[in-house]
Amino acid sequence: MTDIPLLSLAVWVPIIGGLLVLATGSDRNAPMARALALLVAVVGLVVTIPLYTGFDLGTSAMQYVELVPWVPRFNINYHLGVDGISMLFVILNAFITIIVVVAGWKVIETKVAQYMAAFLIMSGLMNGIFAALDGVLFYVFFEASLIPLYLVIGIWGGPNRVYAAIKFFLFTLAGSLLMLIALLYLFMESGGSFSILEWHNLPLGIEAQTLIFFAFLIAFGVKVPMWPVHTWLPDAHVEAPTGGSVVLAAIALKLGAYGFLRFSLPIVPDASMQLAPVVITLSLIAVVYIGFVALAQADMKKLVAYSSISHMGFVTLGFFTFNPLAVEGALVQMISHGFVSAAMFLCIGVLYDRMHSRLIADYGGVVHKMPKFAAFFMLFAMANSGLPATSGFVGEFMVILGAVQFNFWVAFLAATTLIVGAAYSLWMYKRVVFGAVANDHVGELEDVTGREFAFLGVLALCVLAMGLYPFPFTEVMHASVDELLRHVAVSKL
Repeated sequence: MTDIPLLSLAVWVPIIGGLLVLATGSDRNAPMARALALLVAVVGLVVTIPLYTGFDLGTSAMQYVELVPWVPRFNINYHLGVDGISMLFVILNAFITIIVVVAGWKVIETKVAQYMAAFLIMSGLMNGIFAALDGVLFYVFFEASLIPLYLVIGIWGGPNRVYAAIKFFLFTLAGSLLMLIALLYLFMESGGSFSILEWHNLPLGIEAQTLIFFAFLIAFGVKVPMWPVHTWLPDAHVEAPTGGSVVLAAIALKLGAYGFLRFSLPIVPDASMQLAPVVITLSLIAVVYIGFVALAQADMKKLVAYSSISHMGFVTLGFFTFNPLAVEGALVQMISHGFVSAAMFLCIGVLYDRMHSRLIADYGGVVHKMPKFAAFFMLFAMANSGLPATSGFVGEFMVILGAVQFNFWVAFLAATTLIVGAAYSLWMYKRVVFGAVANDHVGELEDVTGREFAFLGVLALCVLAMGLYPFPFTEVMHASVDELLRHVAVSKL
C-alpha cells in the first residue's frame, strides 16, 4: 500500500476532479456538475483512509513520503509526507469537502459547476499544505488556497461580499509576505535547502530566531486568527455562503495553527520558549475577551465566528505551554472544532435558506415547527459549549489539565471559556429555538429535508463518537508530539 502515492492522490484527485467539474460548463449541466463533484469528493476521502489504517504508531518520522525534484537548480522539491500531527487534518479536510458538496446541492442555483469546482480545488490545495515538506511547495499551496476561498466569498457571498473577500485576502497576504522573507532567510542559512525537516536542525542564534518567530507569528496568527488580527474573520463569515463558512472555520483556520507546529516550534525553539508568554497572553485575550464579544452579537453567524476565534485561542494556548497533554488537547480541539463549527454554520444555513435572515431577533419558537432540526442544533450548541461526552469537551479539558501543570492562573482564565461559551451558545439557542412562535415566517418553517438530516446526522455522530471515545484520534499523535517537545526542550538555551 505504501508504494501507492497516497498523498499525491489526496492532493491531485480533488484538483483534477475540480477542473473536470469546471469543464461541465453552464448551469444547463448543473445536475452533472453536482453528481461529478460528489463522486470526486467521495473518491478524495477514500484515498485518504489508508493514511490512517496503514499508519505506524511507533515512530515520529514522516510517513508516506514522496520526493521528486521540482526545480533542481534551486533545490526545490515536490516533497510530501505526513506524521501524527498532520495526517488527521488531511482526512478531516477530505471529509468536510463531501459535507460542503452535499450542503450546497440545492442551495446553489447559479454557477453551480464553478462553485463545486472551487471547493474541490481548494480541498486539494489544503491537503498540499498539510503534506508539504518543502518550503516553496508549502508556500505555493498556502497562497494558492486563498484564491478559491476568495472567489467563493466574492461571488456567492452576501451584499458586502466584495469588501469581505478583499479584506480577507489582504490580511492573509500581508502575513504571508513576512513568512516568505523568513523562508528565504532559512534557505540562505541552510546552505541552499528548502527542506523543512532540515530547517528543524539549523543552529540559529537567538536574534535570528526572534525575528523569524515574529514573522511566523504574524503570518500564522492572521490565519488562526489571533487577537488583534482577527477582524477579517467575522466579516468573511457573515458574507460567505454556508459552504464557505464551513470550510473557513473547519479547515482554513487550522492552517495557521498547523504552521506553528511545523515551523515556529521546531525551527525556532529557543525563541518559542522565550516568547511563549506573548502568545499565551494573546491566546487568553482571545479565549476570554472574544468570548464576551460573542455574547453581544445579534447575528448568529457573527456569534459563531467570534466563538471560533475564542476556541482557536485554546489551540495556540495549548501549543505554547509545551506540555504533551496540552499540545495533544490542542490538536484534538482543532479536529473537534472542525466538526462542531461546520455543524453550527450548517444549522444557521438551514435556517437562512428558509428565512433569509441570520438575526437572532427574527426567530423564536423554531422547535414547534422544526423539532428534528432543534435536536441537532441543541447537540451542536452543547458541543460548542464544551459539554462532556461531546468532542468539544475533550480538547478543552486536556488543554486545561496541561495548562494547570504550566501555571494555575493561566488554566483558570482559560477555563472561563466553559462558562462564557455556554452563555453565548445556549442563550442564542434559547432565543432562536424556544418560546412561542415569534412570527408568521417562523410559523411557515418546515423541518429538515432528508439531505439536511443526512449531513447533520453524520456530523452529530462524529461529535458524539469523538466525545465518547477520543482514543483513535489521540493515539496517532503521541509519538510525533513527544518528539516535537523533546526537540524543543533539547534546543532550549
